[in-house]
Parts: sequence; structure tokens; C-alpha cells
Amino acid sequence: MSDALKHECGIALVRLLKPLEYYKEKYGTAFYGVNKMYLMMEKQHNRGQDGAGFASIKLDVNPGERYISRVRSNAAQPIQDIFAQINERINLEFANHPEYKDDVAAQKKNIPYLGELLLGHVRYGTFGINSVENVHPFLRQNNWMHRNLIIAGNFNMTNTNELFDNLIKLGMHPKEKADTVTVMEKIGHFLDDAVRKLYKKAKAKGLTKQEASPYIAEHLNVAKILRKSAADWDGGYAMAGLLGHGDSFVLRDPAGIRPAYYYQDDEVIVVASERPAIQTVFNVPFEEVKELDPGHALIIKKDGSMKLSEILAPLERRSCSFERIYFSRGSDAEIYQERKMLGKLIMPKILEAINFDTENSVFSFIPNTAETSFYGMLEAAQDELNKQKNEAILNEKEKLTPERLQQIQSHKIRTEKIAIKDVKLRTFITDDSSRDDLVAHVYDVTYGVVRPDDNLVIIDDSIVRGTTLKKSILKMLDRLHPKQIVVVSSAPQIRYPDCYGIDMARLEHLVAFQAALELHKDRGTYAIVEEIYHKCKDQVEMEDVSVINHVKKLYAPFTDEEISDKIAEIISEENIQAKVKLIFQSVDDLHKACPKNLGDWYFTGNYPTAGGNRVVNRAYINFYEGNSERAY
Repeated sequence: MSDALKHECGIALVRLLKPLEYYKEKYGTAFYGVNKMYLMMEKQHNRGQDGAGFASIKLDVNPGERYISRVRSNAAQPIQDIFAQINERINLEFANHPEYKDDVAAQKKNIPYLGELLLGHVRYGTFGINSVENVHPFLRQNNWMHRNLIIAGNFNMTNTNELFDNLIKLGMHPKEKADTVTVMEKIGHFLDDAVRKLYKKAKAKGLTKQEASPYIAEHLNVAKILRKSAADWDGGYAMAGLLGHGDSFVLRDPAGIRPAYYYQDDEVIVVASERPAIQTVFNVPFEEVKELDPGHALIIKKDGSMKLSEILAPLERRSCSFERIYFSRGSDAEIYQERKMLGKLIMPKILEAINFDTENSVFSFIPNTAETSFYGMLEAAQDELNKQKNEAILNEKEKLTPERLQQIQSHKIRTEKIAIKDVKLRTFITDDSSRDDLVAHVYDVTYGVVRPDDNLVIIDDSIVRGTTLKKSILKMLDRLHPKQIVVVSSAPQIRYPDCYGIDMARLEHLVAFQAALELHKDRGTYAIVEEIYHKCKDQVEMEDVSVINHVKKLYAPFTDEEISDKIAEIISEENIQAKVKLIFQSVDDLHKACPKNLGDWYFTGNYPTAGGNRVVNRAYINFYEGNSERAY
């Protein structure tokens, strides 16, 4: 994606099912779980580079021994940083106590991070706050082992204010109004309540205080706690949690907005945000990695037993299509084919834009994440060229000479590596014009492969703000002097804000929204902007389930092509010599390419949860009032 777009986050959970001695004997180290967690996090580093965190729990330790370890970092390379800290501590212990080397029991007792239950997290901060205190996992501590709660998740709640108010009604005093805090305190409240009730039952059965602990661990109903906690959540989430005594869970939202996959064998249970991470790290086939169903929790008890429980009634499945377009790693078997299909399906529009002139067209991609859709586009272009060759041969078959046949068959699709992203250019110049000149050099181009009468076709994953296109890419491509630059987005026009974890919350930053405003100005219909504002304001006090997305009215008068052409105007500065054409994927073709991930609210305004309509209306109100606050 040429526009920088951040997304929250990636999770990894590993539960070792055998004693640590087993892994020492089979794999040569008791730190098998730690090593696997490092790989799981590295294989998901695409999901978050602002911060990383790791937590572990040791099972069945004696009183007075530490059983929870946690390390978090917001360093420039946070995954490497936290595991460097872990390795440094481990190596220090071995250096000071050589006798630990072959004594797994001593290692477990004395060395931190060596546990049977591990949780990892990589973070992109969508709120622009990147202190280490905002890095997952979060820890809610208690002297009662069962009441210790560790939470990490890939989530965003639309109703944080409501959740915060509900905590206050429960008599709590949350330390801040963030969805991570409100979610953790909500689970913690019902966890405390469940532990208290079980303790009373244990006492009634005549168990001593010490005997009550294993009784609570055995009978604690994690599914029930989650049902009570998540009853009023509105958002997209894949939420992972560890309890101090050794239970753990991963809960997915009922619309399946955020992803979660799991794998189980006789040695481990693993959960991650992406399937290829599990496949690669544990060397297992595609078919053995399962998707966690929407509204369900994978619950692992302290004894290692695993259960899938329905926590919330599933809604219409609306899994995030941006996972398939951009966020998830393209090495997933399904995602790879889907991205290729996105490139294939958009080819008819490209052919129209270049007037079917494949001979005088050069095809390329920006940035590297668009390479897979480029291959799909290339296959479709080759199909078109073969069709043109066949037609030429059939039309000329009566007078076809070997030389002419050779000429027809020699035509090839012209593909080039046109743009190369340079190292990050940093500037301390505050003057806008000077900064823009530097930004223009973020990409370098390959000279000598584009002719003056060529169409230059460039495919991108998606176009959000259009800033990089305007300030950098188009300027650099224009230096190659093509006749026409055709910028292709494998995603549809992004018209609405996201509120489930993608960093695009402000309407006025979306170039499609800017284009709609300009079209209304051109046509003398700009009064609708104020009309929509009043309709949004009228709904501020309404219940979420009754709120309507009035922002759709802004786009209703225009065709997709009209908005695309206006975006092309907006991003084309006066000194651009080439004609600029923008092509976007249609929503229908997106659904054909990605049939399992039909969440398209940022394109259509059809939000999967009730809170989405409230958020988009609030975003519009903020735009109209000049308020830079986020809408949720």
C-alpha cells in the first residue's frame, strides 16, 4: 500500500501439553516454547511494528516462587528487543549457575520466562500513542493466583465510553478510558466474582483454604465469565487471555471481523492471527490449521484439555476484507489466490483504459505488497494478448507468411520493475514546499524502459488518502514521459472510516470523500453537506440499533467512475504531463475474489455492528465542525 496504513495487531498463544523435560529430551531445550513464540511473533511482524510483548505462566509452582513473567518493548525493533532481554536474562542465569544446564526442574524454578503457557503480541498503535504502557499484554495482578489476568488482543471497541460507564456503575474506578483497560477490567470483575463464589462453595464442602485452590482451578467456568464480560461489547476482536493458575482462552467477535486460527496435536495447542505463522513455525499442512468460528472461544483448561464454546450468538459473517487485500501475509494459500484474482478481475477495466493496446503498455506495481495482485493482472493481460494473437492469425490466415506469423507471435506483455522504494527519507525541514520535494523522492524509478507513446499501468493494493500518489509516485512516474499513467487499485474506493482496528478514522483524510465534496461543489449541490450534518446530529442521542448511516447520501448521486475521475484530478498536480487515469476494483468483484471475507464497510458503509453507524455519523459531525478528535 503506497499510503502508510496501520492496523492493530497480531496475537500468538502457545500451550505446551507435555512436561518441560519432554521438550528438553526431544528438542534439546526446555525453552522450546519460548523459541516457538519468537518465531510466531516474527512471522506476524507485518501486523505490528510499534511494539511487542511476551508473557508466560509457569504451572504448579510452589508458594513464594514467581510464576508470571512479562516483557514489553516499544523499541525500533521491538520483537528483537524483547527476546534479546529474555536471552540476556537466561544466559546470565546459566552463567551464574552452570548446574542448571541439565536440570529442567531447577531451570523452571529459577529462570523467568520458562513456562508452559505463553502469550505474544505485536502492535500497531492506531491512536498514535506508542508508550510502552500501551503495549500488550496487559496484566491485572492479584495475590490470589486465579485472579491474575493477562490480556492481549487484536481489537477495537466502538462503545468504549459505554463500557467505561458500565464499570463505574459496578463500583469500579478505572485508571483510564481505553478499550484495553475497560475490556480487561470487565473480564477481571466477573473473574473475581466467579472465584469468590467457588471459594464459598469449597468452604461449604469442608475444604481447607489450601484445598480450595485446586477446586477453583478445576471448576472455574471460563466460558460463563466471557459470556458475562462480552455481553455489551461492540467491535471487532480476537482476544487472548491467560489466568494465573493456568487456564487460557481466545475469543473472537460474533461477526468474525478480526481473524484467529488454531492448531492442536499431542505436544502443543497454538493460536495465532494468521494461519501461515502456525503452518511455518510448526511445519503443519494447511488443512490442519482451523479457523476459530465467530462468537466462539477456544478455552484451554489448566489440565491441557481444550474446548470450543459459543460465547455470543454469531452475527452475519463479515470478516475484514482488508485482511485479504493487504494486512495478512500473502503466503497463505487462500490469500495468495485471492489477491491474484483481484488482479485478474480488474483487467477488463484496464483494457478499456488503454484501448486494448497491450503492445504499447508497460505493466508494473507499487509497492511490493501489490506484487501478488500484479501477477493476477499479468495472467489476465496474457490471456488478452493470446486472444489478440489468435484473432490476428485467423483474420490473416489466407495470406499469412512465416515472417508475419513470427511478428504476431513475438508480441509479449511488457512488465518492468518501474518503482523502487528508497530508504526512509527523514527531514527536519518545517517548510511545506521543501518537505514535499523530499517526499517526492521516496520512490526511485527505472529509466529507459517506457516510451513516450506508452501507457504505464501501475497496480497498488488500495488508495486511502492519495497523499503518496500525489506527492511522490505520480511525480516520479511522470519523469518517464509516458502518454498515460493508469493507477489501478486492487481494492474499491475507501469511502468510510474504520472503527475496528484500522487506522483510518477521519473522513476528511479519505481521498474518495474529498472527491465527493468536490463533485457537489462542481454541480452546485453542496448544500447536501449541511443537510447530512443535521441528520447525523439528530441521531446523537439515539440507541445504536436505531442509527442510520446518513453519510451514504453524500456519494449517492455519483457513479464510481465519476468519483474515480475526480480523485485523479485531486492527485494530479498541474505540472504532471501525462494523462492520469484511476481504476478501482468493484465491490462485487472484491466479493468474488474474497468470498469468505465479505466485510466491506470502509467501501460500502455497511457496518457489521450497530456501533459502526454511530461512529461514521460522529466522524461526519467531527469533519463538519472542524473537530480533529477520533469518532470512537
